Amino acid sequence: MLVRIVRMTFQPDKLADFHAIFDRSKAHIRAFPGNYHLELLRDPENPAVRMTYSLWESADALEAYRQSELFRTTWAATKLLFAEKPIAFSGEKLEDI
Repeated sequence: MLVRIVRMTFQPDKLADFHAIFDRSKAHIRAFPGNYHLELLRDPENPAVRMTYSLWESADALEAYRQSELFRTTWAATKLLFAEKPIAFSGEKLEDI
């Protein structure tokens, strides 16, 4: 299983726009083949930061999503709202306690 975390800092006046995009796409992302879980998080110390936490069957499943029209259109709209470059990283789950 692959864990994917994406940290995004938004222009404060664009947060509502981001939430509208996320609300339109979250069910489609969650239903994408190979996606097992999706969460939206907020940084408690920086109200302009949102993070997605998702679980994927494999790196190949994540890459298939990243090559999809769903990702391309969602990301194109989202990246216009950033105040800073997003940070993304993946990790393979070794143990679930």
